[in-house]
Amino acid sequence: MALQSPFFGKRDNEPSSLRHGSPNPNPYANTPAATNVSNSAPAAAAAAASAPSAAPREGGGSKLTVGPNIKLKGVEITDCDTLVVEGLVEATMDSRVMQISEHGEFKGSAEIDIAEIHGAFDGNLTVRQKLVIYATGKVTGKIRYGKLVIEEGGQLAGEILFGAVGNSKPALAGKPGLQVA
Repeated sequence: MALQSPFFGKRDNEPSSLRHGSPNPNPYANTPAATNVSNSAPAAAAAAASAPSAAPREGGGSKLTVGPNIKLKGVEITDCDTLVVEGLVEATMDSRVMQISEHGEFKGSAEIDIAEIHGAFDGNLTVRQKLVIYATGKVTGKIRYGKLVIEEGGQLAGEILFGAVGNSKPALAGKPGLQVA
């Protein structure tokens, strides 16, 4: 005698026509409500296909999301347009956009175009265009940026340099009264 898996319910309660693939598997197909639903389904599918997506993708880029309670350690992230950190990431990366959520944390080295920090970043951060630190955000380490926006409550600490691509030390060294550390 074959044993039935406890993960799948018994099929004895179903009508035999459903088990054997009858041409009309829906026993309620002739009711008025089912007729309206079945006739409106193709129209709804066509409307959904023609309507634009609620969240359009920018240029079809690649996106990596590290979800809550996920730890991604000791990796090099490449060919990723957008990194969304909701858990913990310890990595080296070169990307276009980084978004760290309020409970997210990134440790390591990152070279990116745009960073939006709601959580924590610790390490070497080079932002070629714009670094945004929100009220709950904390950025520490060696930071280089093109533009900087810090919301009230946001924290920024460490070696902070303006000019993400160029070297800013020679420009300061030529001015009298300024010392370069």
